[in-house]
Amino acid sequence: MSENIDVQAAVTITFPDGKSRSFPSGITGYDIAQSIGRKLAKDALAISIDGKPVDLGIPITGDAEVEIITFDHPGTLGKEIFWHSASHIMAQAIEELFPGTKFGAGPAVEQGFYYDISSEHRFTESDLETIEKKMLEISKRALEIQREELSREDAIAYFTSTRNDPYKVEILEDTLKDTARVSIYHQGDFADLCSGPHLSNTSQLKAVKLTNISASFWRGDSSRESMQRIYGIAFPSEKLLKQHLAHIEEAKKRDHRKLGAELELFMLSQETGSGLPLWLPKGAIVRNELEAFLREEQKKRGYVPVYTPHIGHIGLYERSGHYPYYSDSQFPPLTYRDDLGREEQYLLKPMNCPHHHMIYSSKLRSYRDLPIRLTEFGTVYRHEQSGELNGLIRARGFTQDDSHIYCRPDQLVDEICNAIDLTKFVFATLGFDDIEIRLSLHDPENQEKYGGTEEVWQQAEKDVREAADRMGINYIIGIGEASFYGPKIDFIVRDALGRKWQLGTVQVDYVMPERFDLSYIGSDGQPHRPVIIHRAPFGSMERFIGVLIEHTAGNFPLWLAPVQVAVLPITEDVHDYARTIHQTLIDKGIRTELDLRSEKIGKKIREAEVGKIPYMVIIGQKEAESGEISLRRHRKGDQGNMTIQALNDKLSKEIKDKS
Repeated sequence: MSENIDVQAAVTITFPDGKSRSFPSGITGYDIAQSIGRKLAKDALAISIDGKPVDLGIPITGDAEVEIITFDHPGTLGKEIFWHSASHIMAQAIEELFPGTKFGAGPAVEQGFYYDISSEHRFTESDLETIEKKMLEISKRALEIQREELSREDAIAYFTSTRNDPYKVEILEDTLKDTARVSIYHQGDFADLCSGPHLSNTSQLKAVKLTNISASFWRGDSSRESMQRIYGIAFPSEKLLKQHLAHIEEAKKRDHRKLGAELELFMLSQETGSGLPLWLPKGAIVRNELEAFLREEQKKRGYVPVYTPHIGHIGLYERSGHYPYYSDSQFPPLTYRDDLGREEQYLLKPMNCPHHHMIYSSKLRSYRDLPIRLTEFGTVYRHEQSGELNGLIRARGFTQDDSHIYCRPDQLVDEICNAIDLTKFVFATLGFDDIEIRLSLHDPENQEKYGGTEEVWQQAEKDVREAADRMGINYIIGIGEASFYGPKIDFIVRDALGRKWQLGTVQVDYVMPERFDLSYIGSDGQPHRPVIIHRAPFGSMERFIGVLIEHTAGNFPLWLAPVQVAVLPITEDVHDYARTIHQTLIDKGIRTELDLRSEKIGKKIREAEVGKIPYMVIIGQKEAESGEISLRRHRKGDQGNMTIQALNDKLSKEIKDKS
């Protein structure tokens, strides 16, 4: 009898490596971590039980797959848990320092956390250090963080009387109105409404930096109460914080707005208009080279170019659904009255797609004509909020490398695969080798958000998955991340600093062919609907170049560099020979500058290095007499002497290979 009870009181825990162990029923995640090793137990933040993250102290009473979550857990889960707990500790610190403060939302974000705060005190930068000290003091108290589950009604009573926090009451009465039971997390005298999981003790927070204060509105609604948002980031060690701060300093050096001005690539002017960058000659060269590179590759792959206007009749976008679906991010319609008094409305073009659909429908198409691959570097306009503008990376006017592929259903998967291959080729050429691919699917619980029927979406998502699997790519699933007309394959790159940027995209669309009544005549002589693939490897030229500047710190590969070679004569005696070298390189199509100033050669070299010019040709009396040149490479120094022909061959090969 007792033996049977012992068997029932044991649970089998399966770990991520597939190995299993038996533990007593009711064991906690902390106990499991302790059984593996003291360091793991010290580093453990939470556990995942059958894929669901929960608090470390939750008892496990049945067989389960368990994973210990630490700060360095693959992906972002560990950091999200840590930073969410840090936001609670910050809120407790603020409450102790500024009694009467009320709290809105305090989530973890990609780089840390924030909390929206309602307080009579107007927070300033000088307050941040005081709050940091209080947070570390709370950490030293080693307060247990405890979860309490209770009914929604009891939680409303708690936040009405005990805590007196109207924002939490509103969440309970509105967002959580259909939730029977909720959870509150307590740490000392502080408590917050939260689903968790959280750290088990405040002592796990060892280092913190509060970074910014900004204005916000309750629930993001500008008609509601104004709040103050405090951002921060925290770590389980001082060493990690120091690494992060060094990372921030490096990011500041690489800021594309700073480098864009220093390298004379582009400019931003309030007189031109916010979010409307002006490309300077050197920046235009970079952009032209990228466009030429993609045009040439697309030509090899059967794309044909088109051009479309910068504005369009509002009816075109109403038909596509871009208006009013995205009216909040579009410039207001332009009302035009002609000389006969007829009134029409136009929009600054928010998307290229509808224009391409009109081009496809301009003539009768046969099944033999398909696939048709239309491509355009088309400029579009979006009314981004002023606070969201960020140089080239978030602009109001930008150019998309937009292509639309019109194909038969039996061609679809092949065409998706080809689009994936092109996008990967572009990223590899530009030095982005750390790529995360997301299959962005629709949310079936929110079908009204999307065009088309559920059946159409199921087919589109099946096709996307099949193509991704055929290409052998590893991907994650993003439910609710699809566009309104179809699922997407989004390419998210990590730059040299490890930051994520969504750039290229491939989208499948069964909806627009219906809306625009697109068709082709099949082999049976009957009209059929094509399927559309929307495809943009760069995404937008502005955003891509902004990210590329920061990824390379402005050190472009030779084929992209605005100035590829600087010819630097040491003395005036060799100016004629320097001019000959300069002209020879120009004749070979190599972008070359000649510096005939009377400055010392050391200064000329330093300035060329600062200008991030890939190669410097140094010419002195010795080189002039021998008919050779001395070559320097940016950041690498002396490359030795060589003939002009050897120089031409070296540079031409590097440019051709895009190495």
